Amino acid sequence: MRMADIHETQVMPLNFRTLDLNLLRVLDAVMSEGSLTRAAAALAMTQPAVSHALKRLHDAVGEELFVRSAHGMKPTPMAEALWPQVREALGALRQALAPEDFNPQRDAVQLRIAMADATAAVLAPGLVARIEQSAAQVNLRVLPLTTRDPRRLLDSGEADLAVGFFPETVAEVVARGQDSLLRHARLYETRYVCVMRAGHPLAAAPLTLDSYCQAHHLLVSFSGRAFGYVDLALQGLGRQRRVVLTVNQFFTAGRVVAQSDLLTVLPEGFVPATGYGPQLRISELPFAMGPVTVEMLWHLRHDSTPAHRWLREQVRAVAADNRG
Repeated sequence: MRMADIHETQVMPLNFRTLDLNLLRVLDAVMSEGSLTRAAAALAMTQPAVSHALKRLHDAVGEELFVRSAHGMKPTPMAEALWPQVREALGALRQALAPEDFNPQRDAVQLRIAMADATAAVLAPGLVARIEQSAAQVNLRVLPLTTRDPRRLLDSGEADLAVGFFPETVAEVVARGQDSLLRHARLYETRYVCVMRAGHPLAAAPLTLDSYCQAHHLLVSFSGRAFGYVDLALQGLGRQRRVVLTVNQFFTAGRVVAQSDLLTVLPEGFVPATGYGPQLRISELPFAMGPVTVEMLWHLRHDSTPAHRWLREQVRAVAADNRG
């Protein structure tokens, strides 16, 4: 274990030669479970024994690692800095001494993916096909996304994997590097386009910035807030638009736009997933927008878990198939 890599919040040197390595297993369990009770159950220990182990580790490190909160044990910055190295080292040791054997045809597991309806429409058919064709005993649960920041779902363990467009979250994960408690992988890239009904008055000619801003708009907003990436881009040009309606599903957006004169902006790869592709027309936006990069995010605690590695491999393979 590279103890020298631990974050600078450490305030005193740790005597590794006299450290009981079982204390690191306790740290890993409490970080993973967020609760002394659940950690004790996972370790087959009593709760007082877990508390005593944490006190011994605190004494060895010289700094508090957890504080009690209304939602369980809240890790301090020192614990969050220490855990990635501990997790990586324990995982490597575990694999060396007792490699885990996950057999999807034998082991019945339930895995949860958080993603928006359009992403699910793109990926879910392929995931089901791979489960059925391989006779895997894996059940998938798709959880709705109501935010562009899935960290709470992943931190709490409500979701095993999040798939979508998470630019700010991914940027933070990249910036923190190995100190981040999240991992990510890029799946595919698409772009934003303007979408309208086939018979819309603006469908026959290229959009201009004036005609776009004068039209009425629909915004897909997970939060319900009537201000998105398009509005930010327009604001930079000193322009604005009228958002008549916000919805939180791409399918709903497709249906409303197909039956109205509202314009919407969608990732191009998601337009067929609305189910209204033949009734819609795609136009180039009259201003620049960055690419839409669809990524998967997962928590460090699942990085080396065989069942979760299997899930990520399936998602990656289906995304590759859809890219052609």
